[in-house]
Amino acid sequence: MIIVTGGAGFIGSNIVKTLNEEGYEEILIVDDLGTGEKFKNLIGLKYFDYRHKDDFLRDIEEGLYDGANIDAVFHEGACSDTMEYDCNFMMETNYEYSKTLLHFCLDRRIPFLYASSASTYGSGKNGFIEGDQCEDALNIYAFSKLAFDRYVRQMLPEAKSQVVGLKYFNVYGPQEHHKGKMASIVYQLYNQMKSNGYVKLFKGIDGYADGEQLRDFVYVKDLVKVNLWFWKNNAPSGIYNCGTGKAHTFKAVAETIIAHFNKGRIEYIDFPEVLKGKYQNYTQADLAKLEAAGYDGGFYSLEDAVREYCEFLDAGGYFTR
Repeated sequence: MIIVTGGAGFIGSNIVKTLNEEGYEEILIVDDLGTGEKFKNLIGLKYFDYRHKDDFLRDIEEGLYDGANIDAVFHEGACSDTMEYDCNFMMETNYEYSKTLLHFCLDRRIPFLYASSASTYGSGKNGFIEGDQCEDALNIYAFSKLAFDRYVRQMLPEAKSQVVGLKYFNVYGPQEHHKGKMASIVYQLYNQMKSNGYVKLFKGIDGYADGEQLRDFVYVKDLVKVNLWFWKNNAPSGIYNCGTGKAHTFKAVAETIIAHFNKGRIEYIDFPEVLKGKYQNYTQADLAKLEAAGYDGGFYSLEDAVREYCEFLDAGGYFTR
């Protein structure tokens, strides 16, 4: 059995889909479907059971999985809302829950692969190399992820089984409809073009020109490939960057989407006051540690990935069997 927390979410459902394509169907999906249309992410997937995240945690604590044959846990579930201000809720959901799963896996020597975040680099002023020298947090979401990374680092020296954290940079791709305002800029700009015939980008700030803020945009298919590579190759435990190693401007993303529609323009809007001092104007993964671990699978180009994703959205935007 393989367990995927957040398996009905954006990244988790992509992991499940790829596992299905490789012949794995004995998958337990753990999530919280809420009151929206997140359930649609499950329709095209093959899995043997679903558990609500709270029920699953209680099952773990009561020992109901102690005798189960578990091949790996992919822990993708989290509250990813960077505008969530309830610190206690965020720490309970992203930190304490993750600690419980980590110790469950360590005690039973189950490979544990989990989602960290490039938000743990704060403004990025100190660079993007894994470790305390570069890490910071601009919001409680980032802090919850950083706190767990630091906890994992304390556990790694004694770990007898694989533990891998991947610092996801700006991920985009299929099955992110339910994320709303937290969906990728690619998804948001695609829908703006479809609805309005033009896209909106922020005006420049902090020395950056209009639309020239830079991010390391990584296609979700690449992110899944890295996760499965670590697991299948029993690659070294640790916390690694997971991005392309190349930064692109928001303007470049917009222009690729406009090219897909073969029409449109960019309109620049004022930078929101609420984001000032809490916004990453530049991210770019340092891939030295990932490459030293042996990963050489490469990454999609921005143009190819955005074009493919737009075609997927044109076709409906959900996985089918």
